[in-house]
Amino acid sequence: MSKFESMESGSANQWGLPELDAYERVLAEDLADLKSKGYLLRHKKSGARVLLMANEDENKVFAIGFRTPPSDSTGVPHIMEHSVLCGSKDFPVKDPFVELVKGSLNTFLNAMTYPDKTVYPVASCNDKDFQNLMHVYMDAVFYPNIYRHPEIFRQEGWSYHLDDVQGQLSYNGVVYNEMKGAFSSPEGVLDRMVLNSLFPDTSYANESGGDPDVIPELTYEQFLDFHKTYYHPSNSYIYLYGNMDMAEKLEWLDENYLSAFDQKEVDSAIRYQEPFEQMREVEMEYSISSEEPEEDNTFLSYNKVIGTSLDEKLYLAFQVLDYALLSAPGAPLKKALVESGIGKDIMGSYDNGIYQPIFSVIAKNANLEQKQAFIDTVENTLREIAEKGIDKKALEAGINYHEFRFREADFGSYPKGLMYGLQLFDSWLYDETKPFIHMQAIPLFEFLKEQVGTGYFEGLIQKWLLDNTHGSIVVVKPERGRTARLDQELEERLEAYKNSLTEAELEKLAADTKALEDFQEGEDSQEDREKIPILSREDISREIAPIYNEVKEVEGIQLVHHRIDTNGIGYVTLMFDLSGVPEEKLPYVGMLQAVLGIIDTTHYEYGELFNEINVHTGGIGTSLEMYPDVQNVKEKAFCATFEIKGKALYPKMEILFRMMQGILMESRLDDEKRLKEILAMLKSRLQMSFQSSGHTTAALRALSYSSPISKFKDDTDGIGYYQAVKEAEEHFEEQKETLIQNLKEIASHIFRWDNLMVSLTCGEEGLDAVCRELSGMKDRLYAAGEKEESRCILHCTKQNEGFKTSSKVQYVARVGNFIDGGADYSGTLQILKVILSYGYLWQNIRVKGGAYGCMCNFNRIGEGYLISYRDPNLEKTMEVYEGVVDYLKNFTVNDRDMNKYIIGTISNIDRPMTPSAKGDRSMNLYMNHVSAEMIRRERMEVLHAGQEDIRRLAPVVEALLRADQLCVIGSEEKIEAQKELFGEVKTLF
Repeated sequence: MSKFESMESGSANQWGLPELDAYERVLAEDLADLKSKGYLLRHKKSGARVLLMANEDENKVFAIGFRTPPSDSTGVPHIMEHSVLCGSKDFPVKDPFVELVKGSLNTFLNAMTYPDKTVYPVASCNDKDFQNLMHVYMDAVFYPNIYRHPEIFRQEGWSYHLDDVQGQLSYNGVVYNEMKGAFSSPEGVLDRMVLNSLFPDTSYANESGGDPDVIPELTYEQFLDFHKTYYHPSNSYIYLYGNMDMAEKLEWLDENYLSAFDQKEVDSAIRYQEPFEQMREVEMEYSISSEEPEEDNTFLSYNKVIGTSLDEKLYLAFQVLDYALLSAPGAPLKKALVESGIGKDIMGSYDNGIYQPIFSVIAKNANLEQKQAFIDTVENTLREIAEKGIDKKALEAGINYHEFRFREADFGSYPKGLMYGLQLFDSWLYDETKPFIHMQAIPLFEFLKEQVGTGYFEGLIQKWLLDNTHGSIVVVKPERGRTARLDQELEERLEAYKNSLTEAELEKLAADTKALEDFQEGEDSQEDREKIPILSREDISREIAPIYNEVKEVEGIQLVHHRIDTNGIGYVTLMFDLSGVPEEKLPYVGMLQAVLGIIDTTHYEYGELFNEINVHTGGIGTSLEMYPDVQNVKEKAFCATFEIKGKALYPKMEILFRMMQGILMESRLDDEKRLKEILAMLKSRLQMSFQSSGHTTAALRALSYSSPISKFKDDTDGIGYYQAVKEAEEHFEEQKETLIQNLKEIASHIFRWDNLMVSLTCGEEGLDAVCRELSGMKDRLYAAGEKEESRCILHCTKQNEGFKTSSKVQYVARVGNFIDGGADYSGTLQILKVILSYGYLWQNIRVKGGAYGCMCNFNRIGEGYLISYRDPNLEKTMEVYEGVVDYLKNFTVNDRDMNKYIIGTISNIDRPMTPSAKGDRSMNLYMNHVSAEMIRRERMEVLHAGQEDIRRLAPVVEALLRADQLCVIGSEEKIEAQKELFGEVKTLF
């Protein structure tokens, strides 16, 4: 313990951690890689485990987690996660979680159920807010209102729904409907079956989220017993991260919560699954719609258990192997399966977020009769690699890829302290003496670099993927009309159950339904609402986030420099104007974007290209971006760009630009074989996206009926694009020449130096290197051509479509342009988004309707939408949308609640940003012609808003609804039953 002892003498106090009587120190680590000090403590009285990561990060994180191994598939861990956030002893309102979302400056606020744990994390940069969040979450988990209000269980979990004794009996519940949606996805079915198949003797054999067929078996008494068993400090894992007074927080936790509990034995250990003597095979059906083909719609999966997550070398080595064998374009396993014609989309994963990690190889859009060929191809390819060796460049690229991301610590909108905390659970949950092993990765990366070429990685393949019998083959095959059949069977079971009840029992069910509705509609008292802590408007800065735009010119090319300290990384975006591409060619722009970077170039096969990029840089990617001109809203002007983005350390800029130039100018767009493979993969990935993000897909489609910018996006990334990709893939032989010709023509048309502008995020020292490369880049692009006088004209047609899928739930979108309807944009619309999403819509669509989610948005160019997510309803949800106008006309709120909405709005605006995100935001504002003065004015409109300002927004929603634009993606039975709502009804896939 020498490291611990050295920290005891002085440096511990430096990090604000004096001796505390209530805790004993178990471990201390210098986490230099993460610029943190790590401490593991134990609360003496309650036995709570406490882990601290002290550092200079102002974005503070708190989390409390519990080991929650499920003993069945009723989904009790998941239902409990929802339910404890529905009121507690100190905060007895019905939905303190929503109250916090509305009135906190949080940078993260949520809760998550995993196969073996439930975690409640919060984050904030504001000290007072952070303390409030801790208080609400600690009270929620230890003193929830679930014991006082069984309605919470019935609302969040499941309940019988019966309007009257003559009505139809059904199930409802937020988790029940959420999991109906999750189980509608074949990928979701596959993930569940893989986990269950590999661990039949442990809690992983059960579905922690809940199987919709099993959820109604859970009783209220079992639900409460689960909380009594697992939600105790002795079974808790408490995490604090960031720049704060750790001693103060620890004393508060002790005095207010932990000291009230005595230590007890909680049997929550995650059991070890003894390896199989031979691999197992499992088959399961999933539903496709009545018009989808069964051919080419089977999933084949090859899965192996890889040691435990407590082996830090194996944990990291298999992330590298996943890249080198499977995930990278051109990786040998992926290539072998594609070339064998087994499946049209090859995917894989290495799941190390459980005790015994899983390596999976998945062939999507395959057929059942290909199962043996699939197994043989996987094993023969692995055997050949183990014998002949792995491509060294692929291993080096995989190591650099993961090391770059570890050092960069850019998790997008998620606080890095949150992501570190979740990763700590990968070891801490299974061995409380090893919480930090995955936080010290730099020495491990160095170790792995030394193993390249030594046979180390080949040995891992032999041991864990070839000789290891602890594995499974999982087949998920299509069954046409399965959803309708299961729904019919459920309806008959419920009807039979209803018929078995006496008149008195039926009246009780109807009374229970009414009582739940009364509970949901009941108002919290003002006294209870005021117990939820909120900040004041005075706690909010009047200042807007800085904008970093310095416009320069390099060899006739416009460069916008975002001068930000990036720790030596340059973020470069080359932006090519797309305004000259005609409307009918737009889907080919989307295909070009999908192809570049994963097809051969003059100097590299596509697999070599990807590895070369990842050996030397932080990665290169392409995207299509749309920038509306907010100064020309009436004309609906916008700029669309084809963008290639890369990041690298400053000394590697020459390589970064060379690789980007190769992708743009040297890609072999006439490679028919590879084009066909990419189209098949693309079709598959779009289908997956629509199933998981159907709400945004439906909103985009509905907006495309009247919005040119949304029509452009739908044609290049939405349903319109999918239909073009599907047509090109299914009729490839007849259409390939046209495809190739269009790809080449578009590339030569847009990748011209006079069509280019550049966005660069870096410090001053990175600018010169980029300018040097840019001047050379000019000569490597296509020569300047004649500038088009006319821009692309898009033709929008209102269709109001219902897209049928095999899902059991819906995504319901109602949209419109309120500026077209005579209303104006103002900053207060950002408050309206919070009020509706966590007030009126939340109450009516989620709480009462049972949908998993609901959202809305109103942007500067007048586009607005109301959408629902995994929604059991359709027509009822449309009625809820219609009620928004009256709600706003009569909107009544006291000053305290108005402050809350304003604070929640500012929380959405003032998100901490990484250096690259600051650069992206600045460039977006530049391209959209949004000035600092506009942002400042909108911020003041938010900060000074009152009740009357919200009432004045009723015409905005009125105009949106008057546009009468809607799109629904969901159950074919539900859409067919309500087809009169639509102009067109069609099958999506």
